Amino acid sequence: MMFIDQTATHLSIHHDGSSRYVRKTHGAPGPDLQIGDDVTIRLRARKEAPIQRILFRTCPDGEQLFIEMSKPAAHTSSNCAWWQASFKISMPVSAYRFLIFCEDGAWWYNGTGLHRYLPTDAEDFRLLADYTAPSWVRESVFYQIFPDRFADGDPTNSVRDGEYEYHGLPSSSRRWGEKQSGWPQAMVEFYGGDIPGVENHLDYLADLGVNAIYFNPIFSAYSNHRYDVTDYFNVDPHLGGNPALISLRQATAQRGMRFIVDIVPNHCGMEHEWFKAAQQDPRAPTAEYFSFHHHPNDYECWLGVRSLPKLNYRSQKLRETIYAGDDSVFRHWLKPPYSIDGWRVDVANMLARHGKDQLETEVWEGIRQAVKQENPQAYLLGENFFDSSSQLQGDKLDASMNYAGFSQPVEYWLSHFHVSQHAQPNQVESNMPWPTQALVDSWQASRAAIPWVIARQQFNLLGSHDTARIINNLGHNQALNRLAVALLMTYVGTPCIYYGDEIGLSGADSLEARNCMNWDASTWNTDLRSFYQALIKLRRSSPALIDGGFQVLQIGENTLAYLRDSDEEQIIVTGNRGAEPQPAGLLPVAHGAISNGCSFTEIFSGQTSRVEGGSLPLPELPSGVQIWRCTEQTMD
Repeated sequence: MMFIDQTATHLSIHHDGSSRYVRKTHGAPGPDLQIGDDVTIRLRARKEAPIQRILFRTCPDGEQLFIEMSKPAAHTSSNCAWWQASFKISMPVSAYRFLIFCEDGAWWYNGTGLHRYLPTDAEDFRLLADYTAPSWVRESVFYQIFPDRFADGDPTNSVRDGEYEYHGLPSSSRRWGEKQSGWPQAMVEFYGGDIPGVENHLDYLADLGVNAIYFNPIFSAYSNHRYDVTDYFNVDPHLGGNPALISLRQATAQRGMRFIVDIVPNHCGMEHEWFKAAQQDPRAPTAEYFSFHHHPNDYECWLGVRSLPKLNYRSQKLRETIYAGDDSVFRHWLKPPYSIDGWRVDVANMLARHGKDQLETEVWEGIRQAVKQENPQAYLLGENFFDSSSQLQGDKLDASMNYAGFSQPVEYWLSHFHVSQHAQPNQVESNMPWPTQALVDSWQASRAAIPWVIARQQFNLLGSHDTARIINNLGHNQALNRLAVALLMTYVGTPCIYYGDEIGLSGADSLEARNCMNWDASTWNTDLRSFYQALIKLRRSSPALIDGGFQVLQIGENTLAYLRDSDEEQIIVTGNRGAEPQPAGLLPVAHGAISNGCSFTEIFSGQTSRVEGGSLPLPELPSGVQIWRCTEQTMD
């Protein structure tokens, strides 16, 4: 006999790592699990699904174990049934999946969905034990600031024309908002932005609704991007120096704001005293910090950029200086009076890796140990444009900049597919956008590769100082721009806004993306800023968006609908990338355990709708987004 109503059953089978599906059997509720905890695992399916039996499958100490799942009558409702099983956590990482027996045989269900074949363990769901998540992150909305381009709070500390020469280029002081030169001159052009300027505009950030800041590098350097650090232990005096950071810490603490700082442990600037001493004398104490092929001018550097000599983590002394020592760089800034709330680590995918020396595991575990000893709630974030899942298993990073798992798939769906590299060919692209199914599959694959507790604190973004502005990538289409922003604010993870996106700043490439913040409010796209404010308020107040699960409800050629759900709330996001409106119609929601009689309100228009016959009647959807929040529920 064929699998009865296979599509409907497929859609209704759902599990993720959120609290509706994973909860402690006893004790205080919460996401943090410990070895020895009893955990109840739940799976949801249609009440009428032809499921005969479900087994929970895990592998304690490497040996397969099946636990029979029950279907308590008290958890069966009008349109769905909840299956559950309990087990005791015995390992730091517990991987699991489900074996489902139906009338046509056995099926496996794991992080990537329902399968006939025997899957590998790589896509199993995972629980972390004895892992302390930085709890403040999941309630945060970040705002990224490129310090030289946000606001000038103290003109007396600005770089002067000809103050120094770097790579044969004299430093240049530019008027605020003046057009940049091209590379490489643009690297030493300074507009005067500084930390006092940020402090002066904290009220602007609070009014926008953000409560966390990510700073690009602030330590002493010769370029405006400051990834060529010359002193890890001092804030650049042109940004206000160490006193400015102390003042900012006090001001943000008063407003309940957090901030994290960019660090570059993979390489330093060639003007760093460590490197200058090593070049002058191969027996210098810091010579072992670098890899010289032929002393003094042939050395390992980042992607062949000679101004950025790569640090050599074969050196134990370097490890002590960067992270292991009591007053190492990583530890120093986490301590009072600075008390930063975490680190964003530049090129985290390349750190401690060079040819035969692949030292990333021991170095990353050492960095994590040092950071968490200073502050268990510190956020350890890494830059990675690619698959970072190997660093996101609870023993290295807390999160990565989620280019591969969020922003790139969104851009491929809304614009077109492209990939880039530092070598030739720099850009490989197709002028065709991704199908909606490719977006959904990419998101799902990225979530499946990491524990849920990590997925919900992934650093989601639409653009950064390394990319063109999102509005440019979308051809200045405001409907698509709003759809992208809505996806950012409602997807699983922690959203980050790149400074100025909220007022409509544009930038066709990574250089233009670093243009000065525009403080002339008369020129702002105020409707867009209001849109951001509404979404930020929703993101920070919604239990479903902060802690809820994620389930795709419907996929169309140009449309997507998904559910964010918690015990307290349900939110449905519907998006249309097409130029033509999506006609009014019925959105099937019964497979999301949404009962008849639930009422939803669209947050922007105020329109209301009630679930009938397992579907939510929806009005016409123009190009863009609608967000429906349950206001009256009979939740299963």
